[in-house]
Amino acid sequence: MARRKRYSTEFKQQALQRANEAGVTDVLVSEELGISTRQLRRWKDAVREHGEEGAFPGHGKSRDEEFTKLKRELTKVKEERDFLREAARFFAKESK
Repeated sequence: MARRKRYSTEFKQQALQRANEAGVTDVLVSEELGISTRQLRRWKDAVREHGEEGAFPGHGKSRDEEFTKLKRELTKVKEERDFLREAARFFAKESK
Protein backbone atom coordinates (compact mmCIF):
# COMPACT_ATOMS: atom_id res chain seq x y z
CA MET A 1 0.00 0.00 0.00
CA ALA A 2 1.50 3.33 -1.04
CA ARG A 3 1.83 6.16 1.44
CA ARG A 4 0.05 9.39 0.74
CA LYS A 5 2.17 12.29 -0.26
CA ARG A 6 1.81 15.33 1.99
CA TYR A 7 2.15 18.86 0.75
CA SER A 8 3.02 21.94 2.78
CA THR A 9 0.60 24.81 3.16
CA GLU A 10 2.94 27.01 1.12
CA PHE A 11 2.99 24.51 -1.74
CA LYS A 12 -0.81 24.37 -1.78
CA GLN A 13 -1.13 28.16 -1.73
CA GLN A 14 1.39 28.57 -4.55
CA ALA A 15 -0.42 25.94 -6.62
CA LEU A 16 -3.70 27.78 -6.11
CA GLN A 17 -2.12 31.12 -7.03
CA ARG A 18 -0.76 29.58 -10.23
CA ALA A 19 -4.16 28.06 -11.02
CA ASN A 20 -5.84 31.46 -10.60
CA GLU A 21 -3.60 33.16 -13.16
CA ALA A 22 -5.24 34.23 -16.40
CA GLY A 23 -5.10 31.62 -19.16
CA VAL A 24 -3.94 28.81 -16.86
CA THR A 25 -6.06 25.69 -16.46
CA ASP A 26 -6.22 23.22 -13.58
CA VAL A 27 -4.92 20.52 -15.89
CA LEU A 28 -1.83 22.56 -16.78
CA VAL A 29 -1.01 23.33 -13.13
CA SER A 30 -1.57 19.70 -12.15
CA GLU A 31 0.82 18.48 -14.84
CA GLU A 32 3.45 21.07 -13.90
CA LEU A 33 3.35 20.15 -10.21
CA GLY A 34 2.79 16.42 -10.55
CA ILE A 35 -0.50 16.37 -8.68
CA SER A 36 -3.95 15.24 -9.74
CA THR A 37 -6.55 17.71 -10.91
CA ARG A 38 -8.87 16.24 -8.31
CA GLN A 39 -6.42 17.17 -5.55
CA LEU A 40 -6.10 20.72 -6.86
CA ARG A 41 -9.89 21.05 -6.93
CA ARG A 42 -10.10 19.78 -3.34
CA TRP A 43 -7.66 22.50 -2.29
CA LYS A 44 -9.75 25.09 -4.13
CA ASP A 45 -12.89 23.84 -2.37
CA ALA A 46 -11.15 24.01 1.01
CA VAL A 47 -10.17 27.65 0.42
CA ARG A 48 -13.67 28.49 -0.79
CA GLU A 49 -15.23 26.83 2.27
CA HIS A 50 -12.79 27.92 5.02
CA GLY A 51 -11.05 30.96 3.57
CA GLU A 52 -7.31 31.47 3.04
CA GLU A 53 -6.40 31.25 6.74
CA GLY A 54 -8.41 28.19 7.78
CA ALA A 55 -8.16 26.08 4.65
CA PHE A 56 -5.01 24.12 5.56
CA PRO A 57 -4.72 23.95 9.36
CA GLY A 58 -2.48 20.88 9.54
CA HIS A 59 -3.10 17.87 11.74
CA GLY A 60 -1.64 16.80 15.03
CA LYS A 61 1.71 17.74 16.50
CA SER A 62 5.03 17.96 14.78
CA ARG A 63 7.25 14.91 14.94
CA ASP A 64 9.85 16.73 17.04
CA GLU A 65 7.30 17.58 19.73
CA GLU A 66 6.01 14.03 19.77
CA PHE A 67 9.54 12.61 19.86
CA THR A 68 10.48 14.83 22.83
CA LYS A 69 7.32 13.83 24.68
CA LEU A 70 8.00 10.14 24.11
CA LYS A 71 11.61 10.47 25.30
CA ARG A 72 10.40 12.13 28.54
CA GLU A 73 7.82 9.42 29.05
CA LEU A 74 10.40 6.68 28.44
CA THR A 75 12.76 8.21 31.01
CA LYS A 76 9.96 8.34 33.58
CA VAL A 77 8.95 4.73 32.94
CA LYS A 78 12.58 3.56 33.27
CA GLU A 79 12.90 5.37 36.60
CA GLU A 80 9.70 3.74 37.86
CA ARG A 81 10.93 0.33 36.70
CA ASP A 82 14.25 0.76 38.49
CA PHE A 83 12.50 1.86 41.67
CA LEU A 84 10.24 -1.19 41.60
CA ARG A 85 13.23 -3.49 41.07
CA GLU A 86 14.97 -2.03 44.11
CA ALA A 87 11.80 -2.32 46.17
CA ALA A 88 11.40 -5.95 45.13
CA ARG A 89 15.00 -6.69 46.14
CA PHE A 90 14.50 -4.97 49.49
CA PHE A 91 11.33 -6.89 50.32
CA ALA A 92 12.86 -10.16 49.11
CA LYS A 93 15.71 -9.70 51.63
CA GLU A 94 13.25 -8.79 54.41
CA SER A 95 11.16 -11.92 53.88
CA LYS A 96 14.14 -14.29 54.30
